[in-house]
Amino acid sequence: MQPPGGKPWLLFGLLGASLATNLVMALWWPSSDQDCGPTPVADAAPGEPALDPIAAPGADPATEPGMMPEPVAAPADMGDYAVIHGVVEANLARTFQDLGIDSADAVSAVFSRQFAWDLDLRRDLQKGDTITAVYSIDETGDIDMPLAWFDSKKLGRALKAYRYQAPGDEHASYWYPDGTEVPYRLEGGPIEQYIQITSLLDDRRGHDGWDFKAPEGTPITSPKAGRVERANWNHGANGNCVEVVQSDGAHALYLHMSRNDVNAGDSVTAGQQIGLVGNTGHSTSAHLHYQVEKGGKVLDPGDYHGTTRRQLAAEAMPTFEAEMTRLNAMVEAG
Repeated sequence: MQPPGGKPWLLFGLLGASLATNLVMALWWPSSDQDCGPTPVADAAPGEPALDPIAAPGADPATEPGMMPEPVAAPADMGDYAVIHGVVEANLARTFQDLGIDSADAVSAVFSRQFAWDLDLRRDLQKGDTITAVYSIDETGDIDMPLAWFDSKKLGRALKAYRYQAPGDEHASYWYPDGTEVPYRLEGGPIEQYIQITSLLDDRRGHDGWDFKAPEGTPITSPKAGRVERANWNHGANGNCVEVVQSDGAHALYLHMSRNDVNAGDSVTAGQQIGLVGNTGHSTSAHLHYQVEKGGKVLDPGDYHGTTRRQLAAEAMPTFEAEMTRLNAMVEAG
């Protein structure tokens, strides 16, 4: 049955209602082909990767949606350095060998050199002691170690050595966190400015003195007045060398010099330059072998001269502490 006028008014009404509904839905509801993925990321600066906001570097996957992750400290710049940690089971050399690093014995020797002033690592080492070091090895095999830590059971504490060049010093030395210098220095020794003491008395068989590592040409002075007994004896082994009989009767021997400034029979005064550091004779790098004898016995230069430990000046501590912070960050990063 048709409505008045003969037109399907009911059908037209239904179609009109349906069209209105579809129009409202189209305007309010997203179409099926709209991108529902992450918000588009702005282009990164030239040479920088774009950041994915869903997995940005340092983000914690467990962070609740909409919450900013905690800021993450930038990692330390390690450069060519590596960090090693080890636990002593036998001897120190074996500890470094077990870490599987290159030149393990040489790295072990550099490490142990820092702590020879406070411990005899041949006798005082105990199982369970721990070692930490930051180091690098260059193409010539030279080892650079700006940080060395040794946690000693015998001492009941950790020794932490940091390399730092104090104001007024020509070369860096090693210092403990309180500003105390790690190595002792001879009182009135033959070299004022040197890099490091690399060997002490009896460090190896037949080693009868102290070795001062210093650049070739570094001045060498006589600690006391005396007379030159001889020069350049056994040149093949000792290189350029001088022996001075000092006013107290002790004989001071200086080996491997690049140049002698005195001759046998010369008188010398305390503080007078007698030669320059070199690499002559039985020597593999520039250094001075300094030896003291008296009454036919070899004396320890430390006992003969007396030793002292320097303390950093208060004004140097802020820069030293900043360097410690930088090196500690390398340990954390490593």
